[in-house]
Amino acid sequence: MLFNSLHYLILFLPITWLVYQWLGRGQLSRFQLLWLVAASLFFYACWSPLFLGLMLASIGMNFLLGEAISDRRSRPLMILGVCLNLGILGYFKYTGFFLENLNTLTGMLVPMPAITLPLAISFFTFQQIAYLVDAYRGEAKDYSFQHYCLFVSFFPQLVAGPIVHHKEMMPQFDKPVLQKETRQNLQVGLTIIALGLFKKVVLADSLSVYVDPVFSQAGAGDAVSTLDAWLAVIAFSGQIYFDFSGYTDIAIGSARLFGIKLPENFFSPYKANSIIDFWRRWHITLSRFLRDYLYFTLGGNRQGIGKRYRNLAITMLLGGLWHGAHWNFVIWGGLHGLYLVINHGWRHVLPNNNSRPERLMTRLCYRLLTLAAVIFAWVYFRAESVQAANAVIGALFGQNSFGFSNAYLAVMSAQPAAEFFALLNPGLPAYTAAVAIVTGAFFLCLLAPNTQQWLSHYQPVLPSQHWPRARLELIPYWRPNAAYSAIIAMILFLSLLGMGSISEFIYFQF
Repeated sequence: MLFNSLHYLILFLPITWLVYQWLGRGQLSRFQLLWLVAASLFFYACWSPLFLGLMLASIGMNFLLGEAISDRRSRPLMILGVCLNLGILGYFKYTGFFLENLNTLTGMLVPMPAITLPLAISFFTFQQIAYLVDAYRGEAKDYSFQHYCLFVSFFPQLVAGPIVHHKEMMPQFDKPVLQKETRQNLQVGLTIIALGLFKKVVLADSLSVYVDPVFSQAGAGDAVSTLDAWLAVIAFSGQIYFDFSGYTDIAIGSARLFGIKLPENFFSPYKANSIIDFWRRWHITLSRFLRDYLYFTLGGNRQGIGKRYRNLAITMLLGGLWHGAHWNFVIWGGLHGLYLVINHGWRHVLPNNNSRPERLMTRLCYRLLTLAAVIFAWVYFRAESVQAANAVIGALFGQNSFGFSNAYLAVMSAQPAAEFFALLNPGLPAYTAAVAIVTGAFFLCLLAPNTQQWLSHYQPVLPSQHWPRARLELIPYWRPNAAYSAIIAMILFLSLLGMGSISEFIYFQF
């Protein structure tokens, strides 16, 4: 069941909320929490009832291990728990990748097993590893099994994050929601859901039509022209931005309906002034997990500059591999590891650059350089193979013909936007609409306030490093009044019109 499907928006979410309210009747009750657990398990089972058993077994195993790990004398038990979680994740996600590379390197013909990747296994595995490590450190309280089940399975964050932490989620399960808060949660939650749906359906999916043909062409081994490559790469940069931002908004808005705030996970990453800043804004909860449970475990920056850079590189390589069992993701992670090493090295050589640059041109140069590095790495993230990514990169630098190809022009001409532009001015070239849409969407990423900023007076997410920095005076803050309700209704109407074909969110595959 996808967030951008009518089954979720018209049936599952409203029914779940109505029953939740009826069970509570103004007070938080044990039946409300049980209902959320049941609804979350049903939500997961809609994808595959078979793997629901796997998730329940994982929840039960980790809860019992967490109960048994009481102090640092339980280190072997904690290590066992982490190894079991990684073993399960490794079997489902990396067995095929390992065997494929083993066959390539050795010439062996080990048969490839048909293994289906369970939905959300990367996310609920990481959450539970963090819980076990915190239990060993004495930082996890004694939670009930009911609370633990909801912490792992809560449907808004289950499939693709945010990767939530027990300290920030479980205390909310005991907090009663007042009637006044219920009304505000409903207004704020529905607004954020509408914004997220618009980002996914209207913006991200509209950009995908300019991305897929070029990367499919490169994957098939055909030459890609320079302008084709540039438009497709910029379009994908906008697509993944709005796709992930849209998913995050729907997750945050869905949780807010029930009075639960999720952690911030996305904060205008293309406005970052450095790669360090980018990873404080993009998939924030994954960055937090990698820092707290991998980078620090490797030694962090406590063992000298050389080992610090090594730890950064290893962390990002494994972070890339977490995204998928494919060399493209390893290269993508490796590039970001290299970027971070260069960024930290630059700050070490010129320590005065640690503070935010004051000059506008300096900030602009830093931001453009960061954006160029991020866009370059996205090519490996999106391409079907390393060879296809190299072909697209070669095309970006003029390896083949320069102008738009006839096949790509035909794709552009077939889009409704092209027909609309042709009505306005029949003499416009076929690519005008595509260039305008891709450029306009990308400038939205660079200039528009994000959801957290627009609704900052109502704190849509848990407090984070971006508060109160998000409170910018020039932003027309959202208010629950008639004017903003009309705007949100129009946004929702446009989104529903675009839901003729339902596409998965990009991060569903991880």
